[in-house]
Amino acid sequence: MNTSQPGLFGLKNTNRDFTLRETWGKNQFNSSFPAALCCYLFSRGLDANYLCMSNGKFTPQTLPIDQIFGIDPLSDKTYFAFEAQHSPYQKYVVNTLPRTDLVIQRVGSGECLTGLEVKLTALPDNTTCELSENLYGSEIVVRPDTVVYLACSIAAKIGNSLGDLLPDLTIGDWSDHKIVLENIEKIIYSIENIARALESSQSSFLIQPIWKTKGKSPELATSCLDVFSWSDAGFAHFISQISNKNANANTITRQTRTAIWLFKMLHEIKLNGRFNHRKIFDLLSYNSRNDKAFASAGNITNRYMQCPRLLEPAIQKDEIKNIILGDGQNMLSPERRFDAILFNSPELFR
Repeated sequence: MNTSQPGLFGLKNTNRDFTLRETWGKNQFNSSFPAALCCYLFSRGLDANYLCMSNGKFTPQTLPIDQIFGIDPLSDKTYFAFEAQHSPYQKYVVNTLPRTDLVIQRVGSGECLTGLEVKLTALPDNTTCELSENLYGSEIVVRPDTVVYLACSIAAKIGNSLGDLLPDLTIGDWSDHKIVLENIEKIIYSIENIARALESSQSSFLIQPIWKTKGKSPELATSCLDVFSWSDAGFAHFISQISNKNANANTITRQTRTAIWLFKMLHEIKLNGRFNHRKIFDLLSYNSRNDKAFASAGNITNRYMQCPRLLEPAIQKDEIKNIILGDGQNMLSPERRFDAILFNSPELFR
């Protein structure tokens, strides 16, 4: 009989109390479990998959977890602060810096080592579940605040070189999509250049763990868990590639809008040392809601994440009990979805 308290592997020092049921709700579990999965990978001597720039090109590689976190994840000096501010970035932002999913801090000093966005994603998604396994992909949904952190991460690395990498565009009204589209090629190409320039100093910016099922069924695959980490350079490149460079487009897609947001933030840092993200989101909406920056489906992400461990993730399902501890699984409160109930109740249709 397991008498230990509910918990997650490696998360000893944290601002979440895993003995409380509310800590196991969907919104918290979706960032807590990935952090524990990273710790477990490290304990197994496994690196994360690293989506980054190498030799001027986007290249999947691998990177040790302690380099992602900036510290040994299993050290007593490691503190996991969820939904926190990565305070070194405050200087780039007017008003309050948004919170990010996970900030790795040093116990004692409170030093912020790394700020990470966390996206726990299913493999395959609905655009790839009918395809062969090598074409499976995960949908990633990106928040506007993620773009804030990307801009800050780039500025922290490039510094004064932003002046050389960003063209001075004469755009009188950034809210006018027609005027902005006249300059869209320059905007997107400058982001491509920034991604290449960032290569030598790039670092992990977003972690995207995957959980793999057998096609679209709710059953986990035998090899079902792994971690992908996007570098700031790699993610900037990704944004530049999924954006529409067509100056004659009738509308601005969410992906293109994200590239514009990123450029505008960096341009304001170049001119003023900081940017007003709330004003940028409000004025540069281009008739789309600001609840998310963009979503990219699995049939798009597959080509960027494709590697042997996308096909066969490193962690098997019988290892999950080593990550969720003290019967923590009994504290989970999964969403009750009618379509899921119908899908898993074939007897209703006999």
